[in-house]
Amino acid sequence: MVAKRIIACLDVKNGRTVKGTGFVNLRDMGDPVALAQRYTAEGIDELVLLDITASLEERNTFTDVVKRVAEAINIPFTVGGGIASLLDVERLLQAGADKISVNSAALKNPALLNAIAGRFGSQCLVLAVDVKKADGKYLVYSHGGTRATNLELQCWTTQAVAAGAGEILLTSIGQDGARNGFDLQACRLLSKTLSVPIIISGGAGTKEHFAEAFTTGLADGALAAGIFHENILGVGELKQYLSSKQIPIRI
Repeated sequence: MVAKRIIACLDVKNGRTVKGTGFVNLRDMGDPVALAQRYTAEGIDELVLLDITASLEERNTFTDVVKRVAEAINIPFTVGGGIASLLDVERLLQAGADKISVNSAALKNPALLNAIAGRFGSQCLVLAVDVKKADGKYLVYSHGGTRATNLELQCWTTQAVAAGAGEILLTSIGQDGARNGFDLQACRLLSKTLSVPIIISGGAGTKEHFAEAFTTGLADGALAAGIFHENILGVGELKQYLSSKQIPIRI
């Protein structure tokens, strides 16, 4: 049985790790390189680094952070934020990323997914999807969760996988930072209908939430940020708990 993955996320703004609630009210969480080193030492399975502002003037700053993090860790490393071209992908892979994550640019230009998968392979292409539930439907949002689209979650992800996306990073905007549990319904929906791994994000607050993500939600990986940054939950403690629940995990 394939082991489930525990993933730490570093949201980066101006070279610093930040964390908010519902994508707003950002607080400084420290140096991303130091956090990456800490999580690697604690046994985290993967790391995701996101440039949450992705503005042009921060390109060099962010690329430098990617390089420094890549040099400090030896685990799979996904990078996202503002990726809109093959040159962006090449720049970040050369800086040390193992996988890249796309969101808004793919919504604007779905052909970008075909181009990235064709050039670099589906194994390094992660589709990030930010959603909110309204009137019983999961609607996809772009631009850091600030702009609603008319796309429904299942329709968009099915299209994206057909275009070459090798993994889905699903974030429920309403759950983000609330620490009251993941959106299990949305994750289960995708896990049952798509052929690629689903990473669930948004809402982690307890060990039990991770167990629910893997059992009820059928997630392949579970991502968290704040509870790790603030030492509310340790990676080793979490993995021991999940193992005790017979959930396949790398110890």
